[in-house]
Amino acid sequence: MHFFDVTNIAIHVMGYPISYIELIGTVFGLISVYYASKANVLTWPTGIINEIALFGLFFQIQLYADMLLQVFFLVVTVFGWYNWQNKTEEVPVSRMPGRMVSIYGITLLAGTILTGIIIQQFHHWMPAYFPLPTTYPYADSFVMVASMLATFLLAKKRIETWILWIVVDVVSVVLYLIKGVYFLSLEYVVFLGLATYGLLQWRKKMMYA
Repeated sequence: MHFFDVTNIAIHVMGYPISYIELIGTVFGLISVYYASKANVLTWPTGIINEIALFGLFFQIQLYADMLLQVFFLVVTVFGWYNWQNKTEEVPVSRMPGRMVSIYGITLLAGTILTGIIIQQFHHWMPAYFPLPTTYPYADSFVMVASMLATFLLAKKRIETWILWIVVDVVSVVLYLIKGVYFLSLEYVVFLGLATYGLLQWRKKMMYA
């Protein structure tokens, strides 16, 4: 049995079997978010481990959109790591200009609607890969698009990244509860707490900068 196979179980938690690849992805995801909340550069290398593990996990369970999303996260993570490791000085925590807030808001709305329309057609366009229609397409699309935008803001050390992550985490907790994936929903409760902590910590950094 391959170590990274989803059938290779590491532990059971309350009867729920967790494979090694899911365990690695989850743990390093939590570590990465914790370091991000502290504005610590280690958020990026730990994030890379998380993304590689989830890429393999989503490929094996046929969640190809989530699999491709990890490629995006990986590219942005490398960019963020480079951006934070500025050779001349540390990148400071800052706020978004009002015009940028408007642009991000419009992008989020348009991206959510467009993505929702597209993923509703997957089972028509590619029935061999997507035999069943998507559920909650716009909530799912919102989480995807908002996560992408929040990742860009994190890479730029914009404090609004945490506001967006808090909204994403709240929507994700509710969505995953409705879908019956309780372990994943619980993880996003933890993410919600870390995002709130991150917002408070980054505000302090701005106050004392």
